[in-house]
Amino acid sequence: MRSYILTRIAGLIPTLAIISVIIFIVIQLPEGDIVSSMLDRLQAQGVDTSEEYVQNLRAQYNLDKPMVIQYFYWAGNFLTGDMGYSYLFSRPVNELVWERLGYTLSITISALFFTWLVALPVGIYSALRQYTIGDYLMTTLALVGLATPPFLLALIFMHIGFEWFGISTGGLFSPEFEDASWSFAKFADMLAHIWLPMVIVGAGGAAFTMRILRANLLDELNKPYVVTARAKGVRPAKLVIKYPVRIAINPFISNIGLMLPALISGEALVGMVMGLPTIGPLLLQSLLNQDMFLAGSMLMWLAILVVFGILLSDLLLAWVDPRIRFE
Repeated sequence: MRSYILTRIAGLIPTLAIISVIIFIVIQLPEGDIVSSMLDRLQAQGVDTSEEYVQNLRAQYNLDKPMVIQYFYWAGNFLTGDMGYSYLFSRPVNELVWERLGYTLSITISALFFTWLVALPVGIYSALRQYTIGDYLMTTLALVGLATPPFLLALIFMHIGFEWFGISTGGLFSPEFEDASWSFAKFADMLAHIWLPMVIVGAGGAAFTMRILRANLLDELNKPYVVTARAKGVRPAKLVIKYPVRIAINPFISNIGLMLPALISGEALVGMVMGLPTIGPLLLQSLLNQDMFLAGSMLMWLAILVVFGILLSDLLLAWVDPRIRFE
């Protein structure tokens, strides 16, 4: 197990290095750069800029150097904890990322737990009650959840909240707590609002995972070891939980690594629709304005979260299934 963990951790370094190169190249693909976007904004405001000012700006962002050198400057500063300066918000990128990353993680992790809490019991129930009304009902709800994009769910809930109940379901805080300092009252207010984006972001993952668990559990319930245990008089609850579920849950755990990218991307769209103070809306603005330091740093942090999520799912799977450790 120790060698397996060390091997998987060692593989993170080249993976993240390759991802950082891809992120940097993708950000550089659109025409223009951060300086040209800044000059366009200044010219739109009627501000004249000299050639010396433009050259100083390009030197400030290392744009007067070859792209390879620019990458090493950016990657080196990121490794030391300096993510640069955002001209769009006139603030250090570190401040912008850290104040929004916590909200993003809160929604994503709560959506992940919501997915498990819903998919596990519903998947087991649907497999044990195959072809009953309850099974058909759960299957229908799962298919609806799979077919409905998160941003559309957000629009539906916002419309219902406003038209039927006269309340605004956007944001993570009530208006009086948006700019207030942290306190127990503000935390409680966030908990009162976070459940809606949690459900919206996690609905598709819960439906997908429930269908996988149901299919795997149905395969296990008909195998000889289950029939033998049932014939020996093992209690149904103990029989199901101790044997078939432990085997059928393997894909349930391995899907953590696949679900995290979907949850994070879904959160980005939901954040833009619902006006959440998360990374999604900030990332969109930085990409549209070619704020390379802000966009690159946020994309890199999202990649780090996804890679570590996949590592976590692999380690949990190895812990649950001894066959993986022995291999």
